[in-house]
Amino acid sequence: MAASVQSLADRFGCELRGDGSRSITHVAPLGSAGPAAISFLANPKFHGQLADTRAGAVILAAGYADQCPTACLISKNPYATYARIAADLHPPASATAGIHPSAVVADSAHIDASAEVAPLAVVEAGASVGARVIVGPGAVVGADSSIGADTRISANVSIGARVVIGHRCVLHSGVVIGADGFGFANDETGWTKVPQLGAVIIGNDVEIGANSTVDRGTIDDTVIEDGVKLDNLVQIAHNVRIGAHTVMAAMSGAAGSTVIGKRCMIGGGTVMINHISLCDDVLVLFRSVVTKSILKPGTYSGSLPADEASTWRRNAARFRQLDKLADRLRKVERELDSKSLK
Repeated sequence: MAASVQSLADRFGCELRGDGSRSITHVAPLGSAGPAAISFLANPKFHGQLADTRAGAVILAAGYADQCPTACLISKNPYATYARIAADLHPPASATAGIHPSAVVADSAHIDASAEVAPLAVVEAGASVGARVIVGPGAVVGADSSIGADTRISANVSIGARVVIGHRCVLHSGVVIGADGFGFANDETGWTKVPQLGAVIIGNDVEIGANSTVDRGTIDDTVIEDGVKLDNLVQIAHNVRIGAHTVMAAMSGAAGSTVIGKRCMIGGGTVMINHISLCDDVLVLFRSVVTKSILKPGTYSGSLPADEASTWRRNAARFRQLDKLADRLRKVERELDSKSLK
């Protein structure tokens, strides 16, 4: 869809400098944008491309406005503003209402008249598919599950029984929601499977990346709150709870019964062991291993290589004492220096 620069500035709360009459049809990078494109400058390392851009307009911070050779939309957060404008100019495909002849839909399932059920999809007994939902090719919606309005289920997604998914969610290809959690009891006869009787409850505006998994709860439910974003290849175990607007990068995982607070950011490859809690507003850096609860907001990191368990624990304890040991060493060095001068 096309929009004038002025209308974009008005709708997204930007200060406009320059010609607002130009029609914008799409977004493009600074270096390759043409007159019908809008671009943005959020990272200073791309500042050198600004002077030569041919974009019809650029979204940027006020400090760069005088250097912009074209119309500019001044924003306190250029990247977030760009994201909203890009979504407006490039909306996702809307549902094509109807059920494909090759889809299999149980008689007791409810499919809203405006929803799309694509080829070879399956909607099981008692499931409910809301308004304008897209159930992609080969996707499975399990028995008694519920999918909220405007949610998009991509190809080959598997949603287990009794899963609840909110409005405006996006599940990318290969996602599995509601598989059994990894629960086994051990005795002299071997491993006995613990029945996984809970469900998965997913809030509104949640996005889950390709081939990620969210296991159902053992007795209580696994819960993903509103606005959570999970990258590709993220593993969420049974009975985990993730607070609203938390994000987790690729190949990170939360073991059973982990509780993650609101607005947390979990770096790629991070591991969180079971039965720990992270408070709100925690940032965990790339490939960290979280082995105990984090009760204070802030930035955390750390990972030690595997070792024999008793040795690893001793070294880990010593590692936590390094600052104190360094202070003691500096004190001793100062004392020795003062004695040598006498």
